[in-house]
Amino acid sequence: MYLKILFLLVLSSVTTLVSVAQKDSSKSPLTISGYIDVYYSYDFSKPADHNRPPFIYSYNRSNEVNLNIGFIKASYNTSIIRANLAVMTGTYANANLASEPGLLKIIYEANAGIKLHRSKNIWLDAGVFESHLGAESAIGQKCLNLTRSFAADNSPYFETGVKVTYTSDNTKWLLSGLFLNGWQRIQRMDGNNSIAVGHQLTFSPSSSLTINSSSFIGNDKPDTVIQMRYFHDLYSKFYLQNKLCVLAGFDIGMEQNAPKSNRYHIWYTPYLMLQYPLSDKLRMGLRGEYYSDKNQVIIHTNTANGFQTFGYSINADYAIYKNVLCRIEARTFNSRDAIFMLNNKPDTDNYCITTSIAVAF
Repeated sequence: MYLKILFLLVLSSVTTLVSVAQKDSSKSPLTISGYIDVYYSYDFSKPADHNRPPFIYSYNRSNEVNLNIGFIKASYNTSIIRANLAVMTGTYANANLASEPGLLKIIYEANAGIKLHRSKNIWLDAGVFESHLGAESAIGQKCLNLTRSFAADNSPYFETGVKVTYTSDNTKWLLSGLFLNGWQRIQRMDGNNSIAVGHQLTFSPSSSLTINSSSFIGNDKPDTVIQMRYFHDLYSKFYLQNKLCVLAGFDIGMEQNAPKSNRYHIWYTPYLMLQYPLSDKLRMGLRGEYYSDKNQVIIHTNTANGFQTFGYSINADYAIYKNVLCRIEARTFNSRDAIFMLNNKPDTDNYCITTSIAVAF
């Protein structure tokens, strides 16, 4: 009840800001935007509770029409100051912010920044941001496929902390250093007082090529049982013949298998995504991926071989208007252990069809 009241109050406030900004839109540093993504998924395992497998954190409800994410965002930008505030709702928020208390569950983005150098593009920002890890976003229209990959769903979508970012004068290089509250957290875990750190280095020599390297180093457990986690994300996005978009990446992580141990549990995931336009409005997408987490650091299966699973998908996207996108996707998983259900029996395979319509404004 309180969340609904707060959401309505924020929406009312943002609407007021829009009307004020529109009086002098040519001069106002304030911009208002929003996004709504409604979907329907059908999981052929027919889960009684309508939940898709627990390693899926987006489009994760089966056999029901639902809202993956809906948010409204206010941004303020001048030459020396910038700030963003976005509040959200949807199954994405329920799944990814389940551990956050109270009103923090509706925060999609809340940050402020100041420029540190008069002539160079160096910024200090603090607050809640989109994650610096991974090539995909919670905003489906920005992604090559309808649903998110193993890599995206099982690494941070968001983070909280402070970062310093430098962008070169020719905009080809971006370098960022971060101090964070933890692994996908707004509020720090009880008993955890350690600071996590990270970096991001992006090279974009042209509009058709981007290479990114990002990292996370920190402890995501109470200080009494510190188990250091090291994670690296590497991907490249490029275009062939100015049409075929290719996104190839490899994530790898390692975490101490016990406090003060010299041994580590390792997990990794390679992935390849393709998107090809068939016309101005119609495009096709393909994805192949693999996730190996034998020691179940990130994905828990309680089986002998842990999570060792291949994933494949094909999707078709149709842009009704520039800001309205309809999508349909068929996706399948194949696991080494029988971690899924099919025809009321444990099975190594899972099949799902998802459709969505997303509107950006």
